[in-house]
Amino acid sequence: MKNTAHAEDWRTLTAEIAALFDKRDYEHALVLANEALQSAETALGPDAPEVAAILGDLGVLHESAGRYAAAEPFYERALTIRDKALSPDHPDIVMGLENLARVRCALGRYEDGEKLCRRALAIHERVLGPDHSTVADCLNDLAEVCSAQTRYPEAEELCRRALAIRQRAYGHTHPRVARSLENVGVLRAAQGDMDEAVRLHEEALALQQNNFGSDHPSVAAGLASLAALFVAAEDYAKAEPLYRRALDIRERALGPDHPDVATTLSDLAHVRAAQDVPAEAEEQYERALGIRQAALGADHPLVATALNDLAMLRSVQGRYAQAEPLHSQALAIREKALGPEHADVAASLASLADVYRAENMYAQAEPLYERAVAIRETLLAPHHPDLAESLAALAELYYAQGRYAQAGPAYQRALAAGETALGPDHPHIAHTLNGLAVVLSVQGRYDEAEPLYKRSLAIWEQTLGPDHPDVATALGNLAVMYDSQGRYDEAGPLHGRALAIREGALGPDHPLVGTSLENLADVYRAQGRYAEAEPLYERALAIAEEALGPEHPDVASSLSGLATLYAAQGWHAAAEPLYDKALAIRERVLGESHPEVAATLENLAAVYRATGRTSEAATLEERAESIRAEEPS
Repeated sequence: MKNTAHAEDWRTLTAEIAALFDKRDYEHALVLANEALQSAETALGPDAPEVAAILGDLGVLHESAGRYAAAEPFYERALTIRDKALSPDHPDIVMGLENLARVRCALGRYEDGEKLCRRALAIHERVLGPDHSTVADCLNDLAEVCSAQTRYPEAEELCRRALAIRQRAYGHTHPRVARSLENVGVLRAAQGDMDEAVRLHEEALALQQNNFGSDHPSVAAGLASLAALFVAAEDYAKAEPLYRRALDIRERALGPDHPDVATTLSDLAHVRAAQDVPAEAEEQYERALGIRQAALGADHPLVATALNDLAMLRSVQGRYAQAEPLHSQALAIREKALGPEHADVAASLASLADVYRAENMYAQAEPLYERAVAIRETLLAPHHPDLAESLAALAELYYAQGRYAQAGPAYQRALAAGETALGPDHPHIAHTLNGLAVVLSVQGRYDEAEPLYKRSLAIWEQTLGPDHPDVATALGNLAVMYDSQGRYDEAGPLHGRALAIREGALGPDHPLVGTSLENLADVYRAQGRYAEAEPLYERALAIAEEALGPEHPDVASSLSGLATLYAAQGWHAAAEPLYDKALAIRERVLGESHPEVAATLENLAAVYRATGRTSEAATLEERAESIRAEEPS
């Protein structure tokens, strides 16, 4: 029997549930829905179609609250009941198929979702005919599933069929036709045809403006969709005014606290962050987070997205202590709402691992990266760009730990996946090429590394322009390899150009400016230009200590460089305490068996020998040799 006095039977409760749903009071509605389920099962039996309807309501309530994993069993049971009780082409069966497909796709189980979508499509085509407008809706749903699996040509074909149906059913100027034009445009962009994608979006936007006027939410949606294309092309100057106009429309039409306003704020914040206006971006991200928490509840996946956005911004600014708890909170929400094996969980794991790696907390980062890779290997195609990204991040971690034998293969896998997914000339491919080249260079495999460095440099210059910081990275790394080969006349100009780019793009006190200063100082030292090298080392050390803190590996690198300069001039008393400090930092941060610890031990041993302390020098040399012996080739 019922557990509340204010509801007499399941029919009364169902009406109350609908009213609460309209108010977005999902938690109270869930209480009543569970009571309605118990009442209906008692009155009608567990397999009645009316019970299936209430199960569907429970699924909708959990789904609306972002609890997709909780929604799934209700949708499953509802569909099972309807399959047994109703004719195979009954509309309620189609609704059940679509509900379950939607949740399974939200949980990242696209193959399962696709089967359900195709079954629903087949029923619609049998009952309504292949040219019915409802068939177009179903085709678009199926296209989304295919697109999520990076099957873009197949998805485009489905969207074009939906477009043709809608044009025949509604005419060429209907709002649904505009939406179909946008769908095709998104898929053209995914396949690299940006010009056609923009044309289709602009055509769709013009239709929406003609249909609704310039201040309708549908126009805002079209503006945001067009802006997203420009963001994908990194054309932020074109994206920004579109997002601002969309935000203005949505605030006026929907109110300042609507979830769609939060979405536009987040999109605009992403653009402002990319334009290096972090204070404005942070304010917008924080407002978006507040709106979503109030409108959707603290445990909704979109709240996790907002937390992640804010954390990423703070990470880019080096505010890792503030970013870490936000990433952890986002991860917890996603695991609860989506289950432990979801693609968004993998993204949160990778983001949290990035913070740990930036803080040199390698032991904490590694299992998170490995779990992210495992999830993406299970869910995604072997050439998916997200899998390539995870493999590259894991490779970078291995490199930072001196585990070169593991870093190289991880980079190779990332490169193969990325080239298949993105093409050979994408900027992300340049990052992977550059990382692999660094590993090969450290292993002394210069002939293999050099063409990779040059290829990454060419890609970045072509796609990002000659003055982009990534170009400086490629120049600097290529020059460091030349240093290792004694090709100082070639290395010096490259380091100089990298330094100029970084100072211009990042400002004089950025840590990467310090890296370029130190690299150029290394060349001057090797050429015997000690007076020119010393102020560069000193400036690099000051930048690293101020920007990164006294315990960062880059501080140890600058200390070691300055010490080596002093030792080269016979100033052993000045060199020794710098080597000591560098050794202590590297042992604490990198571990006692890291290759850079071995290098510092060797340098310090040379100082001991030069000052007659041969026994102490031998002890350090033995320890360095032991580390080298354990180091993978």
